[in-house]
Amino acid sequence: MTADGLDLAALEAFFAARVPGFGGRLSAELLQGGRSNLTYVLTDGRSRWVLRRPPLGGLTPSAHDMGREYRVVAALRDSDVPVARAVALGGEDVLGVPFSVVEHIDGVVFRTTEQLGKLSDDEVRRCAHGLVDVLARLHAVDPHAVGLDGFGRPEGYLGRQVRRWHDQWLRVKTRELPDIDALHTRLADTCPAESGASIVHGDYRIDNVILDPDDPGTARAVVDWEMATLGDPLADLGLHLVYSDPAFAPVLAGAAASTSDRLPPVRELAQRYAELSGRDLGPLDFHLALGYFKIAVIAEGIHARYRQGLTLGSGFEAVGAAVAPLAAAGLRAAARIGKD
Repeated sequence: MTADGLDLAALEAFFAARVPGFGGRLSAELLQGGRSNLTYVLTDGRSRWVLRRPPLGGLTPSAHDMGREYRVVAALRDSDVPVARAVALGGEDVLGVPFSVVEHIDGVVFRTTEQLGKLSDDEVRRCAHGLVDVLARLHAVDPHAVGLDGFGRPEGYLGRQVRRWHDQWLRVKTRELPDIDALHTRLADTCPAESGASIVHGDYRIDNVILDPDDPGTARAVVDWEMATLGDPLADLGLHLVYSDPAFAPVLAGAAASTSDRLPPVRELAQRYAELSGRDLGPLDFHLALGYFKIAVIAEGIHARYRQGLTLGSGFEAVGAAVAPLAAAGLRAAARIGKD
């Protein structure tokens, strides 16, 4: 194996068979910033692509589905949602794990508060509003019209999410954490009916969107679709808003752009989404609590891989410290359910 998780010789044979115009030799660079699937930029000296594969220690199977990511990106190509062009889907016979390849999109990704700090106040607001606008457009896409019938089971989605993430907690936990258990119980006891059914991204935040470098209010491509499905759109919104909590910062090395205090407040962004989508945000506290639960479990899974020496890149040593504060914040959100 070369390039930390890639077999370039095997990939070159795969590209020669599957990618028109491939130049014959590949070089690869591991992108920093990701904490789940591994993401690489590949080039043959003429063209560039992005390859994504599961982490070296895949402890949460449902969170690393390459086929799911590839299918939804291909389906959305001609929609009102910006995505990279799907190029090829590879199987375990090439790298030992499934992987997806899409075109490389030029643009800017704001991963840190320092990067975001270079923008003016107006640019920051337009960036945040633009992200909400894209999310509303995604939720307006008719899954049937883009060939995503059967992509997920919208009925009972919320209950399955609560059970799935609790099951994954049991898979990855490295310690007992009563707040996680209490949060799970509260979510299970207050789970509402779905507010609707749409394509949901499942991990929508600022650093999963490539933006126009000349206009940060314009998205060039939404990326990292491995947790996409058909489900309740408010779950997507709730998670997007939860990523603004400073408790999330250690998951991305302590300076996550989504936690910048220069971004508009959660209430403003939620109101913008409500106006664009026409959706009732009454159950939003449940979705905020569910978002906290989900990212606490994801953070614990990353922490578990770090302890096993299965992470690539830097900044993983602090991720475990985020789990307890995220769970506590989730409990606070859960305490508000039904009180508004």
